[in-house]
Amino acid sequence: MKGPAIFLAQFMSDKAPFDNLPNIAKWAAGHGYVGVQLPTIDPGYMDLAKAAESKDYCDELQGVCKEQGVEITELSTHLQGQLVAVHPAYDAQFDAFAPAAVHGNANARTEWAIDQMKLAAKASANFGMGACVSFSGSLAFPYLYPWPQRPAGLIEEAFDEMARRWEPIFNAYDEAGVDVAFELHPGEDLFDGATFEMLLDRVGGHSRCCINYDPSHFLLQQMDYLAFIDIYHERIKAFHVKDAEFNPTGKQGVYSGYQGWVDRAARFRSLGDGQVDFVGIFSKLAQYGYDSWAVLEWECALKHPEQGAAEGAPFIADHIIQVTDVAFDDFAASGTDRNQIRSMLGLD
Repeated sequence: MKGPAIFLAQFMSDKAPFDNLPNIAKWAAGHGYVGVQLPTIDPGYMDLAKAAESKDYCDELQGVCKEQGVEITELSTHLQGQLVAVHPAYDAQFDAFAPAAVHGNANARTEWAIDQMKLAAKASANFGMGACVSFSGSLAFPYLYPWPQRPAGLIEEAFDEMARRWEPIFNAYDEAGVDVAFELHPGEDLFDGATFEMLLDRVGGHSRCCINYDPSHFLLQQMDYLAFIDIYHERIKAFHVKDAEFNPTGKQGVYSGYQGWVDRAARFRSLGDGQVDFVGIFSKLAQYGYDSWAVLEWECALKHPEQGAAEGAPFIADHIIQVTDVAFDDFAASGTDRNQIRSMLGLD
């Protein structure tokens, strides 16, 4: 496993040292990170279209980061992936993430998002990356816990449409040799293993339909996030290291009563401050040979982001397991002798 790395989305701003790629890369390296996961929505940090066209440009961006002591680990297309499928209830909110030219035009916004996703496939290939992290978008999520009951066929039609939109994207990523690693996240139609499989089945088990493993979202849903690794380890191509806690009360539970983050029963925390079993997670991922990046995604209801970032790098470094190439009892090995083995089994 490689790391520690940090997802830059929660830190990018117009204030130094977060105002451009060289500055934020230097800041990340100063906290002990060796990798940065880069959002693709802000042209001030990278020009996605240019990155899709020019390997030289991608090499230049990697060079800028390496001068500061880090490398770019993956590209993030969370916002563009979100816009591949938007339920009308969310139109006004999500228009803000798209160019003004497509505001108020859902079809045009979808086409823009799909084009962005395909550009990111080419850009990821130019960077030499194996995966791009993203969201799936959602058509069905408003009907998650419905009253009155959903009409028969509504969820099936929603996922059929998701497959129609995503399969051509997966094909573009296959041509580029890159995986789409979905962060399974409430609010998206892909938020757990069952919903991931609903899309996966509809795209014929497409090899590029993969997972960005983030245990915080599973803890807040009260899922078995260690068993999830046992089930889906072959599809896990990226890893967001993020903590969370769930403290139900007599007044609220998983849905957290429309409260702000500080007052929710289910809330995100800085690494080590929540309830996620990271020893178990890093052990499971090592067991299954996960060899990509461990990337901090900082989101905390209480702690300042700078403190969370400073504490995150040593936390991840302390949990990364150097997988052994020897067995602890090799010193007692007696060699292999078939005659001796047969004798020990009482066969001679």
